Amino acid sequence: MRRRGCLLVCFVLVIFCTYAQNKPTGLMTDLLKNTGEVFINGYPSTLDHEGIDSAIEPVQTAKILSEYPSFSWIVPNKGKNTLQSGYRIILSDSLHLIQKGEGNVWDSGTVNSGRSVSVAYRGRSLQPRKVYYWRVKAITGNSEESDWSDIKSFRTGDELKPYQSSSEVLVKSVEHPVLCSTRDDNWFFDFGKASFGQLLVRLTSETGNDTVIVNLGEKVRDGRVDSRPGGTIRYQSYSLALLKGTHLYRIKVHKDKRNTLEVAVKMPAYIGEVVPFRYAEVLHYGNKLDKEDVIRESVHYPFDDSTSFFRCDNDTLNQIWEMSKYTMKATSFTGVYVDGDRERIPYEADILINQLSHYSVDREYSIARKSLEYILKKPTWPTEWILQAILIAWYDYMYTGDARSLEKNYPLLKNRSLMQLKTSKGLISTTTGLQTSAFLQSINFNKPIQDIVDWPGEERDGFVFCDHNAVVNAFYYEALKIMEQIARVLNKQEDRLFYAKAHQEVYKLFNDTFFDPKRKLYTDGDTTSHTSLHANMFAFVFGLVPQQHSQGVQDFIKSRGMACSVYGAQFLMDALYNGGNGAYAEELLASTGERSWYNMIRSGSTVALEAWDIKYKPNLDWNHAWGAVPANTIARYVVGIKPSAPGFESIEIKPHVYSLTSVESAVPTIRGNILFTYKTINNDEYELSVEIPPNTQAELYLPIKSGKRVREVFLDGKKITFAKGKKEPEHLYVGRITSGKQVYRVMLSNR
Repeated sequence: MRRRGCLLVCFVLVIFCTYAQNKPTGLMTDLLKNTGEVFINGYPSTLDHEGIDSAIEPVQTAKILSEYPSFSWIVPNKGKNTLQSGYRIILSDSLHLIQKGEGNVWDSGTVNSGRSVSVAYRGRSLQPRKVYYWRVKAITGNSEESDWSDIKSFRTGDELKPYQSSSEVLVKSVEHPVLCSTRDDNWFFDFGKASFGQLLVRLTSETGNDTVIVNLGEKVRDGRVDSRPGGTIRYQSYSLALLKGTHLYRIKVHKDKRNTLEVAVKMPAYIGEVVPFRYAEVLHYGNKLDKEDVIRESVHYPFDDSTSFFRCDNDTLNQIWEMSKYTMKATSFTGVYVDGDRERIPYEADILINQLSHYSVDREYSIARKSLEYILKKPTWPTEWILQAILIAWYDYMYTGDARSLEKNYPLLKNRSLMQLKTSKGLISTTTGLQTSAFLQSINFNKPIQDIVDWPGEERDGFVFCDHNAVVNAFYYEALKIMEQIARVLNKQEDRLFYAKAHQEVYKLFNDTFFDPKRKLYTDGDTTSHTSLHANMFAFVFGLVPQQHSQGVQDFIKSRGMACSVYGAQFLMDALYNGGNGAYAEELLASTGERSWYNMIRSGSTVALEAWDIKYKPNLDWNHAWGAVPANTIARYVVGIKPSAPGFESIEIKPHVYSLTSVESAVPTIRGNILFTYKTINNDEYELSVEIPPNTQAELYLPIKSGKRVREVFLDGKKITFAKGKKEPEHLYVGRITSGKQVYRVMLSNR
């Protein structure tokens, strides 16, 4: 509780400082926040860009790889209805000139535009291996000009292209144990949370003839590090011969055979090998050890812990959110989204969930972009996951407003729509001889892809595979819809019409092929009568269920419970919240049963698991980001915040609160944080406040309790009339709101 209070105080201070400044903040260059820092082996240094050439040791800094980068900033807050009407950017290769307000490389001049995210650089192409400086001022309201922002520096890489994604440098955090105990010359340390890291320990030997054993692990048993934890839960042991005197020893992490194969993402040399662990032991050591003598260097992508928070009256849900948020930080250790420590391979399904959850807890977009472009070059084998790359690309655009990745990768995204696998039935199939070498080459793969439905296989709710499968073709339909949108964004009108016609045809063919009119449910495939959760869940999520059949499909989905994996749970939450079963989704979200997120905590992990429990996947690991679905579910559904226009130019705020009586949250966006509070006053009255950042607007929906209707609504103490035209059973549409804080008091009555 004390830690949460400290985070809230820090957050309030950040907001206060932001309000007090009349200058843009939060500057990003090609989605990177930390381009001005110079690191030495994972730690920030006293060096700046000018001092790099004088360093004798290897240094690291994020490098911009685009000749024409983009710039983003947070518009200074002027209170309610703050909108940017113009900006001016200057770019210089001289610190002295930029300090004087001169852009000798580029001066945009005053541009009459509200755009403040992913603003394109329009000067001459940048040069490689060079340091640049930029700053911006914003114009708001009635031509009110802000002060210049702070100066943001960046260094370009060795080889530049017109567009090329960039990434941050991996960093290290120094941590000491939170608990320490000793028995019979054996020392036990608990760091409180697991992380990918390395251990240093300060030990003393009077003779130089002593040897100790150091154990690291993720799991504890009977007060000791569990040496046989099962699955791929990590444990390592080291013998350490001590030198005479007192020395700080670095424990060299053992190289794992599987997660260092050619297909795995390797740790950079400036970081070294890491292992996930929460606990450490030093055995056979008779001298005293203090917490300060034991150091864990935790490795992760830059992460701002103060950006987001969530608190409600259900402490189980609070713990689940904390675990899910921390998972985003802990599992970012390679600088690209991977599937956990067992393989360290980026898979599309992992990236999709990781992406949405990371967006929900930190103002960070570059690692998702890097992961997307990684798997476009190195795809994995499941059919649905080939298609998911299109979903990932679209989310990237919606959360950043930057279309350059869409444009660069458009030909490959077209191929990954898998239209080459369309059979005479008009649907796609991977088992009808259409996977030619030309097709595989077009998606950068070297062997036939296979349908997966869910993973592990035992989590498919008895799904029956056929030549034409419902789950694959539901993803196919969604991919075609998104391709229509991408073609629209890129102004490819012929393609837009082509994809629009294609997904309209698939909609009809899908329902003709898979819908059973007698049971009013979707079958798994074209030659089976079996109906699984997955066939119906994915059909609903992607909008394939006609309105007249929605209730029946929802009833079936609800009847199956959590009959899917932690990966499938992402889509189950989507289906339930979007289908009017949010109250049941909330029950599952906060459940303490065996197939629940809380069970991961009860198992002893502080990072999300690969599966609900080791009994469901005997080789599971304890560091799998796809198990952290609640991070994005809470932000996108409980708090109800989603971008409704690219780069959060506009926002949808549609909270789903049922049994919860109080909620407080901060949700990051590229334009700044959204603050949200909800508090029940009594059974017929609640208060909801929302504060959205400058230079954006939101469509607000107020939640309505079951069996109730809205009687009166007060905004900032004044009664308001309801907006007309958008009626929903669980929400009242208020209308479009502007930046700043709005406090609503809602009076309810029985229907």
